[in-house]
Parts: sequence; structure tokens; C-alpha cells
Amino acid sequence: MSWDDILDAMVGGLADYGAILALVQNSVWAGAVLGLVGGLIGVFVMQRDMAFAVHGISELSFAGAALALLVGFDVVTGSIIGSLIAAAVIGVLGARARDRNSVIGVLMPFGLGLGILFLSLYSGRSANRFSLLTGQIVSVQSGDLGWLIGIGAVVLVALLLVWRPLRFDSLDPQSAAARGVPTRWISLGFMLLLGLIVAVAVHIIGALLVMALLVTPAAAAMRVSSGPVAVPVLAAVFGVVSAVGGILLAVAGTLPVSPYITTISFLIYLVCRIAGGRRDRVTRAG
Repeated sequence: MSWDDILDAMVGGLADYGAILALVQNSVWAGAVLGLVGGLIGVFVMQRDMAFAVHGISELSFAGAALALLVGFDVVTGSIIGSLIAAAVIGVLGARARDRNSVIGVLMPFGLGLGILFLSLYSGRSANRFSLLTGQIVSVQSGDLGWLIGIGAVVLVALLLVWRPLRFDSLDPQSAAARGVPTRWISLGFMLLLGLIVAVAVHIIGALLVMALLVTPAAAAMRVSSGPVAVPVLAAVFGVVSAVGGILLAVAGTLPVSPYITTISFLIYLVCRIAGGRRDRVTRAG
């Protein structure tokens, strides 16, 4: 094969990639928003030790989306309703960590069981069922994009408005309560914001793997920094790189988008963990 043939093949491959990428640009935009907001809210998820809650909310979000799919209702709306119900239940009944874990442990199998039931009754395309669990690169339609970006923007603005009291409550809830911070309402509000962004995540990466974008980027950022500004900035960057990078790789492959996103997210965490460990050893040695 001559160099001209190789060059023609490369140009043709790039043209095909560009054509496919144009078809999934909705997912790219939604993924970027999810990575940004998911990274930021993930910082508080880690500080409040609520990684388990993310998975619990995602199961009810999955059940809501599956029910909507079964009855022919809007899937995004069904997912949002399921997420908000789960977030409200956890926020109200799980004020203490021990109670919260018990509530989540009850909700998770219940939500997953309902979701599986609804999907088993659904007689439509199998790809629609599969995408709710593990994500699908073309799952974000034009009609859904505005919803997903709008939800992400609402969560981002609300998060910025309550950033300081939420951070105070996350790091030292006893002192925050003593200083007059409405910790119960702050906690409930945070849970509802978390529920909204989980609903977005279900449509990008699937219900089973949402922690890859709502927990892992923040966990990675905390391994290499402890600054109040550096951690959320790094978490947001890691989230966007994981989401958008995974979608761009999935365009060229045949696998669902979720393995790419989870792999990138895990590799970022692994690198940060190694770098953080070396930094700690150098600090102790000094």
C-alpha cells in the first residue's frame, strides 16, 4: 500500500468520525455539563460521606425512567421524579449517618427491583432498556438536551448560591448548627440538587455507573489537593475530561459509552492517588 492510499484511508476515517460525531453532539454537550456540575457537587458528596447515597438515588431514578418508558411518558421527567423522591426520602429520614445508610440500603434493592420489573414488561427496543442501565451514546435526543442542560445550570447556580453554608455544614455540622446555619434545610436542599444531577447522569452513563462522574473526580482531586478552590476546580476538570473524553472515544468504538467514561475516570483517580502518595512521603521525609 502506497503512502497516498494510507493518507486517503486516514482522511476517509476522519471524515467518518466527524460525521458520527455530528450525530452525537447532544451527548457531548450534555456530558460536558454533567462532568462540570457532577465534579463540583461530588466534592460535597465526599465531604459529607454520601457516596452510597448517589447509588441509592440512581436506583430510584432508574425505576422512574423505566416506568416512564413502559407507559410512553417522557423518560427524562420520569427519571427526575424518581431521583427527587429518593433524595427527599433520604434527606428527611436519613439525617444521621447511621439512619441514612439504613434508608439507602432499603431503597436501593426496592428501586432496582421496580426498574427491572418495568423493563421486563416493556416490549419496545432493547437498546432503550440497556441504555438506562449502562448509558448509550445516542440516548440524548434534541428534545432532551435543553432539559438536561437546564437542569445542570439550575443545580450549578443553586450550588454556588449555597456554597459557603453548605461547605461549613459539610466540614463541621455541629459548629454550623451552633452558628445558626439551617443545617436541616441545607442538607435537604443539597439532597434535592444531588437528585437532579443524578437524573442527568442516568441518561449519559447509566444508572449503574453514576458514581464514576459524581464521586470519582472529586475523590481524585482530594488526593492531590486540599485547597478550598483547587479541589472543586480539579474535580470539575476531571469530570469534564472523563465525560467528554469517554464520549469522543466511544464515537470511534463499538462499546457503550460507559466503559470509556469509567476507565478514564478511574485512570485519573489512579494517577492522582500515586501522585498524592508520593507527595505525602516527601512531606513526611522532609
